Amino acid sequence: MKAFTWILCAVLAVIGYNYFDNTPPRTVSTNGECLTTAPRDRTAITLRVTTLDKNALQSMRAATNKMAEINTFLSNLDVKTQTTEFNSYEKSEWNHTAQKSVNLGFETTIAVEVSADNMDIIEQVLNQFAGQPNIYVGGLQMFTSAETMQPIMEKCLSEAVQNAKKRAAALVGGDNRTVGRLLSVSYGNVSYDANPTANYRLMAAKATSEAMDAGAFGTLTSKETNVSVKVSATFEIK
Repeated sequence: MKAFTWILCAVLAVIGYNYFDNTPPRTVSTNGECLTTAPRDRTAITLRVTTLDKNALQSMRAATNKMAEINTFLSNLDVKTQTTEFNSYEKSEWNHTAQKSVNLGFETTIAVEVSADNMDIIEQVLNQFAGQPNIYVGGLQMFTSAETMQPIMEKCLSEAVQNAKKRAAALVGGDNRTVGRLLSVSYGNVSYDANPTANYRLMAAKATSEAMDAGAFGTLTSKETNVSVKVSATFEIK
């Protein structure tokens, strides 16, 4: 009985010591990176309507009517649209002969970005509108949609943490220590590198020289987006 009492006291003493031991754990902090790519699954084009009239109301009405025609056509296609510009202002230019500013009227501009996951649809849009009066085409680009990017980013973040853990293990291994629990992690550097390669160009059959001038459509880039993720992590040393 006395032996059992001594054992019980010893166990309680150890538990009590550990319970009241507030010594912070030894830690190691490292950075981790992940480099990957994401497919560019959408193609976008910008359609811009610009009208000029001496009457401000007529200028706005002409622009909105033309944009309504565009939206009616787009409503029958599998596309996403977003209005990127809508403004109307009194336009003037400097007359060098008269040496004074001359009022030209009111200019209204409405622009909409149209994107699709099928490049043939974008070509269809180009063929429909390129060369039409008061309609300008530009901003041709390929990009990775948010739906496609999210799982790729999540996987890359996990790989960056594993990379940080391997570095931590290498650092403490020289002291015959091992890496324990992950105590904290944060990330603040996520970048998408377009890396244009100018490897191909989409041309519209009905495009005018004005629309095509100086690469007005823009150059399509490579089919992949380079993704870079960096994290900072702290691990317990065992």
